[in-house]
Amino acid sequence: MEKIFDNKVALVTGGSFGIGKAAALAFAERGARVLVADWMEDKTDNTVELIKKAGGSAIYIKADVSKSTDVRAAVEMAVSTFGRLDYAFNNAGIEGVGGKTQECTEENWDKTISINLKGVWLCMKYELMQMQKQAKGAIVNNASVAGLVGFPGLPAYVASKHGIIGLTKTAALENAKLGIRVNAVCPGVIHTAMIDRITGKDKLVEKQYESMEPIGRMGRPDEVAEAVVWLCSDAASFITGESLAVDGGWVAA
Repeated sequence: MEKIFDNKVALVTGGSFGIGKAAALAFAERGARVLVADWMEDKTDNTVELIKKAGGSAIYIKADVSKSTDVRAAVEMAVSTFGRLDYAFNNAGIEGVGGKTQECTEENWDKTISINLKGVWLCMKYELMQMQKQAKGAIVNNASVAGLVGFPGLPAYVASKHGIIGLTKTAALENAKLGIRVNAVCPGVIHTAMIDRITGKDKLVEKQYESMEPIGRMGRPDEVAEAVVWLCSDAASFITGESLAVDGGWVAA
């Protein structure tokens, strides 16, 4: 694979599992040095070890994206270790507890918004500070099709993902003339541990989710990762403030 990110540095939050792991691997395959930030590591299929075994360079930092001290430390580690920060994929998020709007607890609301929305804001806060010093950079935030349309039974999650899209547009406009692009991806039903938790790995329930996708199947984490690295690449140099649906046609239906 062409090393289009050779000598570049990428930070991926939620990089131990699912879409985040796939994105970290995709950045590394293209030559980037990668900082993987997550609240825990996958001990059986470790992202950093996978990158190193493939000849790449990566480090891990334990981080809770809802805490400014953790986020600042992650950005500082990327810069102190690798010298700069070129790309960021702000991916960390949770689904929260399902239930109708009136059933959503304050605890669930606060936790979901804190991780999903405040976490993305905190990440951009410190990433932008560094990228503005460099006068160049690209950020991709992980929203969801739930940031484009409503989903009954997930009020906090849907609100957080809609918020990410608004935040992405604002940051993109603020930095458009500063050499920094900010975009979002909006995945549809992607087969990850999150989906397994929602479906309980029940094959009949999985089939129901697959039937929601016009393309006829769930997406794969690597399919979202490809969109992320493309948005960060020079091939997308005239794209900023965009929310790219990677959803098998869900929103179009």
